[in-house]
Amino acid sequence: MKPYIKQSFFFVISIILIQSSFAQENEDKSIAIETAFDFWIGDWEVHWMNPDSSYTYGHNLIEKTLDGKVIQENFVDSSSGFKGTSISVYSIADSTWHQSWADNSGGYFEFFGIIEGEKRMFQTKAIMRSGVMTTQRMVFYNISENSFTWDWESTQDDGATWNLAWRIIYERKQVESQ
Repeated sequence: MKPYIKQSFFFVISIILIQSSFAQENEDKSIAIETAFDFWIGDWEVHWMNPDSSYTYGHNLIEKTLDGKVIQENFVDSSSGFKGTSISVYSIADSTWHQSWADNSGGYFEFFGIIEGEKRMFQTKAIMRSGVMTTQRMVFYNISENSFTWDWESTQDDGATWNLAWRIIYERKQVESQ
């Protein structure tokens, strides 16, 4: 084999292997990000501590819908009658998770997803509230198969510090055996 043909052959093989390696790496990342919030799927009992140290108990049913491409949430606080729903979707167009939340008190939020190590977050864009730029976020952490912690936080200093407003403990609802 002539030297330039041999070099060309190795060059082409190298390019194919490099492209294959990058394609696999990107594919693995896109699979991970597309399923990054699947831990949330389930029927959950939730509770949180009130300012008077009493506890409130609720329920949150999270399901995949629309051919498994959308995560739909249905949150209920039976003690106050508060109800909310969200839809979350991984957008292929911009490679970002998005969530829209609405509730029976007239609340509405739009979020984008963030993944930081083991934490999963949905965060708002900064908006003016009472004359101050404020960003809010939900942080999911301590994630295991049957439980996780959810924090509602806000910042008024562009993320330098975050203030906890609400912490909910999620525990997977146990299926009763017959």
